[in-house]
This record gives sequence, C-alpha cells and structure tokens, in this order.
Amino acid sequence: MIKKEDVYKIGRLGKAHGVKGEVSFQFTDDIFDSVDADYLVLDVDGILVPFFLEEYRFRNDSVCLVKFCDVDTQQRAQELTGCDVYFPRALAEEAEETLSLASLVGFEIVNVSDGSAIGTIVSIDDTTQNILFELEDGTLIPASDELIENIDTAQQQIIMNIPEGLLEI
Repeated sequence: MIKKEDVYKIGRLGKAHGVKGEVSFQFTDDIFDSVDADYLVLDVDGILVPFFLEEYRFRNDSVCLVKFCDVDTQQRAQELTGCDVYFPRALAEEAEETLSLASLVGFEIVNVSDGSAIGTIVSIDDTTQNILFELEDGTLIPASDELIENIDTAQQQIIMNIPEGLLEI
C-alpha cells in the first residue's frame, strides 16, 4: 500500500486527449522525465494507485500528454480527469543529487539555534524571484541556501538558521 508520506505531488491530470487513452498532465515538477521511473502514482478516489507509463510527450514546459498502460479508451482516460499525480520520494532521492522543491512539501522545518520545530511545509511559493516555504499556519520562510543548514530526507526535516525576528513578521 502506498502511503501519502512516501510520495509528493507533481501535478494533476486534465482532459482526455484523442480516443486512444491519452490524457493531458499539468505538472509542476518534471522529475518523471529526469528520473527513470516506470510509473506515476494517482490519487483515485482517495486511494494512491500506481499507473505504469506507456509513453508521454511534452506539449510545452508545464503540460504533457500521457499514455498509461491499460488505459486504452477515451472513456477510461476521462475517468482519470482531475486526479492528483504523485511521484515516489524514494526514486527522487536516489536519483537526484539535489532535491526538487516540490519534494520538500511535507518536510518539517527545525530551527538550528534551539532545535524547535517551526512547522510543516504545505506548499512552495515560487511565483517571485525569492522562493518561499509556506507553512500550515500561513507563515512564509525564505527558501534561501544561506538559511538552510541541512536537509534530512530520512527524517523529512529541513534544519534552518532562522534569523531572529523573522517569525514575528
């Protein structure tokens, strides 16, 4: 059984494309292209299910058309519309020297000065030049290399040197 903490969200499936089972895939992380992965994990009615890739082709830098094994009709592809798409953390961690930003969602931020847990990352705001970690309480923390002391993938923690006063803003 695939657990939510073993995967991270990389996008969402859109409409069926054509009649042979292709579906559009709006992705936020193209890790599936840079890591030799045989499958993606879809959230189908609250259950994480692996779907094996038959082929895919990029339409632009954030959308591709995906053909999954055993999804051979337009009707079957339409059933997958709106499913969130996840990627296995273990595959991403063993294949990459540096983690993708999307893979850090769900990690806990710990302040190196006193060891206190600041919060858990719920999203990454990369809409501006300064990338921010958004925590569950709405706090925004800069995802700056200068502040990050260590990333512990086993514990899913980011050890940061949080400047005094930053959390009071």
